[in-house]
Amino acid sequence: MTVATVRRLQLLQYLGELEQNIAENDEAIAHLLHNGHNGRPRRQRRRYWIRPWITRRTQYGHFDRLMKELETEDVLSFKNFLRVEPDMFRELVDRLSPRLQKQDTWFRKALEPGLKLAITLWYLATGESYTSLMYGFRVPHNTISLLIREVCESIIAEYADEVIACPTTTDEWQQIAEQFKNRWNLDHVLGALDGKHIAIKCPRNGGSLYYNYKGFHSLILMGLVDADYKFIGVDIGANGSASDATVFNNLELKDVIENQNIGFPEADPLPNDNRNIPYFIVGDDAFPLRTWLMKPFARRTLTNEERIFNYRLSRARRVVENAFGILANRWQCLLAPMHQEPETVSSMVLACCCLHNLMRMRFPNLQNENLDQEDLNHHVVPGAWRNCANLTDLDNVGGCNRATIAAKTQRLYLKHYYNSPVGAVPWQNDMI
Repeated sequence: MTVATVRRLQLLQYLGELEQNIAENDEAIAHLLHNGHNGRPRRQRRRYWIRPWITRRTQYGHFDRLMKELETEDVLSFKNFLRVEPDMFRELVDRLSPRLQKQDTWFRKALEPGLKLAITLWYLATGESYTSLMYGFRVPHNTISLLIREVCESIIAEYADEVIACPTTTDEWQQIAEQFKNRWNLDHVLGALDGKHIAIKCPRNGGSLYYNYKGFHSLILMGLVDADYKFIGVDIGANGSASDATVFNNLELKDVIENQNIGFPEADPLPNDNRNIPYFIVGDDAFPLRTWLMKPFARRTLTNEERIFNYRLSRARRVVENAFGILANRWQCLLAPMHQEPETVSSMVLACCCLHNLMRMRFPNLQNENLDQEDLNHHVVPGAWRNCANLTDLDNVGGCNRATIAAKTQRLYLKHYYNSPVGAVPWQNDMI
């Protein structure tokens, strides 16, 4: 083999290796162009800045078409659609617009405050998914997820201090006590207290923190309600694993009541009596018995007198159960597990309470069909939301501390009073 032949073979081998290296480099470059330098697939280029069917919102969306038709042609359907009267919807738009109005940009026009409010009310009224709302109102679901919380926080900021105002003066508390006396035949009552579990999806890393004794994850809504089913005190956000008593013990409301810094009236006699009795709120067996918090007798073998006292107390305590029933029946997002973060759920629930009180103030008769009623014989008709005594026992009260002894003594005295001729109502013996 000549020298020329050897050099020719070496050159061919070199050209083959060079061609293979070029091919490998082209493949590596193509891989990097497709996946990026970090090894992850490159994000696909957006096909649309705004989907064409969303840009036709003003022509076919619920807010610009359906709601205007309902307002002019069928007011009843409008109320069923958003759960509020047209006048109230306009009031909400007028008062919330300064908080919700955004500035238009070169890229897009800002959503109207009325549209944001309509989407939020529709969600609170139905609990539908954001995707379903997207196709009805022609607003992207990721935008809806932001604006609903924004509107709820605006409702709270605008209305909470006005419509959920806990009384602070003796005269205000006296008015509530007078309502309970006239409507529910129980004296010295300043409110009904109870807790409600709001079902939520288990938060990330939530573990069993929000898991309650009923078998689901929840936040606790603690409410104090007056005789007209309005919330005068609300706390939302405690984890579902806590008991009602634990939540109440951590509230500022309990501290100011115990320290007598809330303006409760001074103890005075019941009608036609001469013994001073403190004013109190009423609750169920989950709460501690105190002179300022009365609850039913809990023994299994109750005397007739104790049953009558429990019946009289339950007539007043039932208002808080009805308030929760009205709240959840109107804002049905509260009936199913809510998938938002706990902070967002708290804002939504508090906004619902504000709207509930606002409805009770503006249009009280619209929700009365959902309440428990009493027939002519004072038997309870469930509302639509859920299809001369011997006083010797007062001297033998025992307890772990003076507060408990005083509370038990007070409850026994009330028992005797409401079983006496001066405190009894004609139908109470038929109720036990």
